Amino acid sequence: MDYYGQQLCEECYMQALSPARACDPWAVRSAQVLSEFNDAYSDLSQSQTRILQVLRDTGGVEPVDLAQQMNMKLPDLERELATLRHMEKIRAKMQAGRKIICLWES
Repeated sequence: MDYYGQQLCEECYMQALSPARACDPWAVRSAQVLSEFNDAYSDLSQSQTRILQVLRDTGGVEPVDLAQQMNMKLPDLERELATLRHMEKIRAKMQAGRKIICLWES
């Protein structure tokens, strides 16, 4: 696919068109409303459940390290993290000048 003069595969093209956005107030609100409407909307995938377990065990970790632990590509992890952020399960914080992903309540 052609994207601003670059030739991208379909997967890269879709990521370029629709990048993961952790900070999206409408997505957060939608997640809240849908989870109130039906509990099935707040079900987690196996990857999301595993991410939360890693964060519980470690107390928080940098995204690159989390991607390695999860054996995932960083763009794929970022999509999962964005979903978990919209559900208010995780957040990011700065610690010693590094971005750390941690559980929402920590």
